[in-house]
Amino acid sequence: MLQSFIFSREYHSHQSDLNRRRASLICTLICKMSPSFFLLALCLPGFLAVPSYKALWQFRNMILCIQPDSWPVLDYADYGCWCGKGGSGTPVDELDRCCQVHDQCYDDAMQNDACWPILDNPYTEMYSYDCDSHNKNITCRRKNDPCEMFICECDRLAAMCFARSKYNPENAELPSYRCQ
Repeated sequence: MLQSFIFSREYHSHQSDLNRRRASLICTLICKMSPSFFLLALCLPGFLAVPSYKALWQFRNMILCIQPDSWPVLDYADYGCWCGKGGSGTPVDELDRCCQVHDQCYDDAMQNDACWPILDNPYTEMYSYDCDSHNKNITCRRKNDPCEMFICECDRLAAMCFARSKYNPENAELPSYRCQ
């Protein structure tokens, strides 16, 4: 047990050092760049975020694993105060609360030392999982690196939460004043 704790502390310390070195390298490169390369560097994160559709599609497939008759993109894209883009206010019901918790989990992933915000973030990171649709169970695979595992667990817990929460059509497409 103590050995595991020491390894964990050493691992997280190592990850923090890696992130600091990455940031230092980026700063050094930016300072030495010509203006045109600097502009390219500013556009690069947008280019690298292209896989985001794949990452969101993966989350969609995870939801479909345990709710095969649902329409995740339609059902959860604009529901309550937290499902979909952005999020604020008090969740209107349990399903909306699932989205709030999922948003917070993604925020936590962005702060996680194992994740690097530009490349390893919930909107671009792909992970591995197993779907047991018969038993309505999802398992994040052990082969995931720590960042992938963190994000996979965010999505898995949200999908399970959606499955046990009731969808109320009255909470779809709420006006923003209801979420302040």
